[in-house]
Amino acid sequence: MDIQKQQQFEIETESTAVTGNNLELQVKRSLSWRHILIWVAIIGPGLMVMLADTDAGSIITAAQSGAQWGYTMILPQLLLIPFLYVVQEMTVRLGLVTHKGHGELIRTHFGMGWAALSVITLFISAIGALVTEFAGIAGVGEMLHIPLWVSVPLVTGLLVAIGLTGSYKRVERIGIAVGLLELMFIVAALLVHPNPSQLTYGLTHLPITQGNYLFLLAANVGAVIMPWMVFYQQGAVIDKHLLPAQIKTARWDTWLGAILTQIIMIAVVVAMAATIGQSHPGASLNTIQDIASALKPALGTTGAVLLSGMGMVGAGFLAALVVSVAGAWGIGEAFHMKHSLNMPFKKAKGFYTIYTLAHVGGALLVLSGIPLISLTLDIEVMNALLLPIVLGFLLALEQVALPKEHRMKGIYKYSVWGMATLVMAFGLYMAGYLLWQTFVH
Repeated sequence: MDIQKQQQFEIETESTAVTGNNLELQVKRSLSWRHILIWVAIIGPGLMVMLADTDAGSIITAAQSGAQWGYTMILPQLLLIPFLYVVQEMTVRLGLVTHKGHGELIRTHFGMGWAALSVITLFISAIGALVTEFAGIAGVGEMLHIPLWVSVPLVTGLLVAIGLTGSYKRVERIGIAVGLLELMFIVAALLVHPNPSQLTYGLTHLPITQGNYLFLLAANVGAVIMPWMVFYQQGAVIDKHLLPAQIKTARWDTWLGAILTQIIMIAVVVAMAATIGQSHPGASLNTIQDIASALKPALGTTGAVLLSGMGMVGAGFLAALVVSVAGAWGIGEAFHMKHSLNMPFKKAKGFYTIYTLAHVGGALLVLSGIPLISLTLDIEVMNALLLPIVLGFLLALEQVALPKEHRMKGIYKYSVWGMATLVMAFGLYMAGYLLWQTFVH
């Protein structure tokens, strides 16, 4: 009898242990899923602004780089990832800790005059960027035999409607969903079967003594940090109601976006290097039609148009959304207007009016018939000239607007300052070169 009781006791004990272990495992799994859900809920601003950074102009720049210099432009794209991260990481800390937008911080710490100058130039550059995005989307429409007067107003109406939904989260979800169409460029790069040995050679050779290579390198660097990116991500973390305790996850969001956007840029470089870079090295690529034509021998007409078209639509549409929101946020912050995507139109009329006018203005410029290639050069010059202003304000605000414990320190601080200075120098070089080309030649 005692033996039976002992056996029964051991069985019950073992059963309890198993139940306890299962419960502990369930708790761990529950906590793991909870952390994943929290992480997914926080990410978005960094991913969205970085995908928007690979806009229509950036894709054209990467395509031109691959066509003219093959795989030698891949390494610079990789090296630009930390540059992207450190600049946007400052905007994350400024937004989460101060809970104020970039324009508002400039007004608070440097006065209304500097704030007005900053955001007015931002809005001008935003209009210029919108012209580039609409032109890219219109080019896709033309490949599909959709006339300009149909595609541009249709996209404009969609963008305005998305912004007027009264929900930042909804705008972000739609934006990222469409922006992920840029991944089609990765598919294209894989399908053209790049030569591994040529790719390896390109990764180890940088012809920086060549003037044209240095110019395209400057163009790629100048395209990395757009003025509107700083305004957008700082405003986005506020509109998403993120807290200082979530800085770590917001930083991972920024890293993820920086890596993904540069992978897309590399994919465009590789796709062009493996196709037209082999058959017609040095060819000029200025439009999405040129990019599709370069891919046709390897992918066929349908594949080339489909993949390049979807990629450009994702890039142009998302960038147009982000640029216009950034411009409206910046002006709203500087002039003390209500400026949130979470507000209905009647409570933030000025903000939504600016947002709408930005799209309408960009669309009208594209429909006007002006020569877009020459206008794109002017836009690149303007953005390059704005870089020292925007990054200068960003570095200054990081030191004066943040509490001491949230500021950069030691070697990291000087590394960031060095990288920002290099970006500004390349931007000024590109601006000077384009101005020289415009007025001398």
